Amino acid sequence: LARSLPPKLARPPGTLRPPQTPSPVTPEPRGPEVPGLLGICRLRSLARRYHPDRYRPEPGDGGPGRTLRHAEEAFLLVATAYETLKDEETRKDYDYMLDHPEEYYSHYYHYYSRRLAPKVDVRVVILVTVCAISVFQYFSWWNSYNKAINYLATVPKYRIQATEIAKQQGLLKKAKEKGRSKKSKEETRDEEENIIKNIIKSKIDIKGGYQKPQIRDLLLFQIILAPFHLCSYGAWYCRWIYNFNIKGKEYGEEERLYIIRKSMKMSQSQFDSLEDHQKETFLKRELWIKENYEAYKQEQEEELKKKLANDPRWKRYRRWMKNEGPGRLTFVDD
Repeated sequence: LARSLPPKLARPPGTLRPPQTPSPVTPEPRGPEVPGLLGICRLRSLARRYHPDRYRPEPGDGGPGRTLRHAEEAFLLVATAYETLKDEETRKDYDYMLDHPEEYYSHYYHYYSRRLAPKVDVRVVILVTVCAISVFQYFSWWNSYNKAINYLATVPKYRIQATEIAKQQGLLKKAKEKGRSKKSKEETRDEEENIIKNIIKSKIDIKGGYQKPQIRDLLLFQIILAPFHLCSYGAWYCRWIYNFNIKGKEYGEEERLYIIRKSMKMSQSQFDSLEDHQKETFLKRELWIKENYEAYKQEQEEELKKKLANDPRWKRYRRWMKNEGPGRLTFVDD
């Protein structure tokens, strides 16, 4: 780059310059040097003049400047000078390169780090990505929650209970009275359906993957609250070690359920979706003790084997695996 740029185009005013050599691209300047605004405008005018598609030899051009090949070379020099001197930072790098030519690899690093650096701040990209994921999470969770409510509204057990509550509160009567004068039967039916769904929403606590979405569960807020969660977990872990490992206290109900959940390798949402009577059974059988949990796990595996042995579909599958095998092509419907 130092060899290709004309020295007159490279140095800001008030600095020492290397000896100048004649060039068809760099006539003697009459005013400020190139690094100023006038110099950038001069580079643009030279680029327009020596552009290969627009170049026409002028009477003032002397020597090699009259040929198209030399005009292309001059245009490349002007383009390189403009890319190098168009802002203050690149001008500083170029001045430093001329003053310290021995730092060869450092010049390469600075050049390509500026040339290949992203045009947009990486922090902005990460923030926009996290926000987009959070918005997608929020609407996806609401969609799953509404699907669960719509399904529960079709289950007779919950629908009958919700209908009785609506009748006791007089909500269905009000909907029918309003529908007689203004609304059609379909609109009245839709309003009654919405009343039943709202009662189901208020009376049923859905847990697990279909629970009601909350703002604090979004990725954006999880990242913001991550330091707080880390500090809380550290304090909780220290209390656990001090109370149960050092002082030897007995586990409370919350601690026992936590150990059981960890033994079953279930997430918090999965464990919360279990029925209360199942958790009571876990506590009665003292599954937080490792030996008791191993015995319980063995019992569950034996029961599962018995159920599969008595299941007709499982019998059919085993018979098919024995006689036909997965590599045979058959035309049996099941």
